[in-house]
Amino acid sequence: MSLKDVISSSTAPAATDAASPAIDRLTPVLERFRVHASLFHSGPLCGHQVFDARPGRGFLHVLRRGEMDMLHRQGTRLARLHLSEPTLLLFPRAVHHEFINPPRDGSDFTCATLDFDGGSRNPIVQSLPDVIALPLERIEGLGATLDLLFAESDQLRCGSKLLANRLFEIVLIQVLRWIIDHPTEAHVSQGMMMGLADPRLAKALMAMHAAPDADWTLERMAANAGMSRSAFAAAFKSATGTTPAAYSLDWKLNVASSLLRGGRSVKQVALDLGFADAPTLSRAFRRRTGASPREWLASHLDAS
Repeated sequence: MSLKDVISSSTAPAATDAASPAIDRLTPVLERFRVHASLFHSGPLCGHQVFDARPGRGFLHVLRRGEMDMLHRQGTRLARLHLSEPTLLLFPRAVHHEFINPPRDGSDFTCATLDFDGGSRNPIVQSLPDVIALPLERIEGLGATLDLLFAESDQLRCGSKLLANRLFEIVLIQVLRWIIDHPTEAHVSQGMMMGLADPRLAKALMAMHAAPDADWTLERMAANAGMSRSAFAAAFKSATGTTPAAYSLDWKLNVASSLLRGGRSVKQVALDLGFADAPTLSRAFRRRTGASPREWLASHLDAS
């Protein structure tokens, strides 16, 4: 299977409503759930390279030149993809993958690990496929960022690794922006990113993301989207795979997880997010995770 079989070369316009004003659909999410990149390789990768799945760790690889085969875990088998042009590979979650390069003049890579706040429960991670492979030319404006990234990663200068890490995070934001504009091409079918790709649903989602403590009734969400309740509920379920009420609660609990990791008490988190009291938050948290907030936080800290 070739990359062109997986990624359409269509140049059709982005799936956005041209009549709608531009809105920033990513910042409210990325401010709540940050991602940290860490450069670990720049240069040729020859032979057979294996990247094991480690919980909470993703990868962002940039194939700068050369060609190779990539294997990645897909269920119980390893799927093979041949890369023959400069390509970006995003693994948002822990997925075993392997690179098979020519023994001479191996493929030239710049690679970073990704640490998404919340790991597999990060709402961005939950809404993306296991792997996204994109020819670099598909993402408008990416070239300038990569030029800076390569300049910093190819030589050791004061602060170069730190700057390369930040540039990798900028690359990721550019990729996420592209995914929102091209969800079908990125093989995103349901989830938050698919909801943000719809200009009407995006307005409701952005309002929820900005104010997780609010009482998000169906009427209020639909009003933000400028839709009737029935039309909104149907469109929301189709795009995200869940109901508006379930999404709202899940978002509150995702934010609660982030606040707990940041050191807030259960009582303060419950107050901040509009729960009646700490026991109400604890019951909702246990139904979702199988553990109380304190038990969940202890297990998270043990795994860190």
